[in-house]
Amino acid sequence: MKFNALKGVEDILLPDIRIWQHIESEARGIFSVYGYSEIRIPVIEPTGIFTRSIGETTDIVEKEMYTFPDRAGRSITLRPEGTASVVRSYVENHLYNLPAPQKFFYSGPMFRYERPQKGRFRQFYQIGVEAFGIAAPEMDAELLSMLMRLLGKVGLRNLNLEINSIGCEECRPSYKKALLAYFYDKLNDLCPDCRRRYDNNPLRILDCKVERCIDLRKEVPQVTAFICNGCRSHFDNVLAMLQLMNISYTLNPNLVRGLDYYTSTTFEMTSEHLGSQKAVAAGGRYDRLVNEFGGPVTPAIGFAIGMERLAALLKETREFKPLSPDIFIATIGNNAVSKGLLIAGDLRSKGLWVEVGLDGSSLKSQLRKADRLSSHYAFIIGDDELSSGKVKWKNLTDSSQGEVEIDKAAEFISSVR
Repeated sequence: MKFNALKGVEDILLPDIRIWQHIESEARGIFSVYGYSEIRIPVIEPTGIFTRSIGETTDIVEKEMYTFPDRAGRSITLRPEGTASVVRSYVENHLYNLPAPQKFFYSGPMFRYERPQKGRFRQFYQIGVEAFGIAAPEMDAELLSMLMRLLGKVGLRNLNLEINSIGCEECRPSYKKALLAYFYDKLNDLCPDCRRRYDNNPLRILDCKVERCIDLRKEVPQVTAFICNGCRSHFDNVLAMLQLMNISYTLNPNLVRGLDYYTSTTFEMTSEHLGSQKAVAAGGRYDRLVNEFGGPVTPAIGFAIGMERLAALLKETREFKPLSPDIFIATIGNNAVSKGLLIAGDLRSKGLWVEVGLDGSSLKSQLRKADRLSSHYAFIIGDDELSSGKVKWKNLTDSSQGEVEIDKAAEFISSVR
C-alpha cells in the first residue's frame, strides 16, 4: 500500500534542508551572544492555554486549532504558536524568581488547520524568542536589533520592519469605541468574519486580509492617536532607539497582530516577494499574559520567525551548494572492503565525510558513483594495494592521481583539503 503525506504538510529534503540547517545554526549563534537559552516546549498542551492567551474570538482558536479529547476526556491541542507554552512554563516553574531578564528561544513544529497556500502549511515550523522581566523600551529595541542581525546573518536583505503601538488595557477601550463608531455604518459591507468581530473584538477587523475590508478601513482612526501618555512615551523611545541603531522602519497604524495577548509595541518583518502573506517574522509585547497565567505582573516581549517563508526567500536570493563527500573509497574484494572500513573510520574520526563502496560492484561502477556524489577524492583499494601497503588516490576535480601509504591516508587528505 502506498501512503502520501497529509495535505498541508511536507517533507523537508535536500537541498532545502541545507537552508534550514543554515538558519538554525545562525539563529543559535546570534541568540547565544544576546543571552538567550534554549527551551523545549511540548507539542501538545491543554486547550485552555491557547483559548486564554490567543483569544476565543481569534481565527486561530475558532477555526484553525487541532483540538481533540484524550482518553481521559481532557481537551488537548497541538500547539498553534509558541508564546503561550513558554509563558506556561515560565509560571509553572517559578522562573520569575530568577534575576530578570529571563530570555529563551525555541524551535519546532506548530499546527493550524488552514488552507494551504504559498508559505502556509498545516504543520509549519517557527523559531521564536521570549524575554521576561524588562519593561524598558530599550528591551524592545534590543530584541528588534537581534532580529535584524539574524536575518542579515542568514543572508536576507531589503526587508521592511513595520511597527506600531496598540496601547495598553487602560487606553485601548477608547480606541475600541472609535472603531465601533467608524465601522457602524459600514457593517453590512464587511465580510462575515468582520461583522462578527465588530461585536467581539473590533481590533481584529484591522487584521483582515479580505480586499473589501481593507478598502473600508482606509480612513479608519489610527490607534496611536488614542494611546495614553505612558504608551506614547514608551513607543517614542523605542523609535528613538531604532534610529540610534540605524534600523529603518515603517510606521503601520493598522498593524495589530492577530492574537489577543499583545500590548504596546507590535511589529512585523515583511518582504514583497511572499505575496499577500508577506510577514517573515512578527511579534510584540505581551505585558499582561504572565499575570493572566497565574504569575506576578511581568513585562514580556518576543517574536517568531516563519521557517518556511524565510527558507523560501533565501532560496530565491542566494545559492546553497550541495554537500558532497570528501573521499569515496572504492574497494575490490572482501579484504579490501574490511580495510576500507578501517580507513574510513580513521578519516571520519578527523571530521571527514567518507563513503565506502560496499555493494560489490565493479571499480568502474564505484568511480561513477563517486562522480555522481561529487566526491572530492577517490581512494582505490584492491589486492595489489593491500600487498603494497598503499592506496591509489584520484582527485575527481582536476583528475590528478597518485599513491599514498595506507597508514598515512588520513594525513594525506588533511594536507590537501
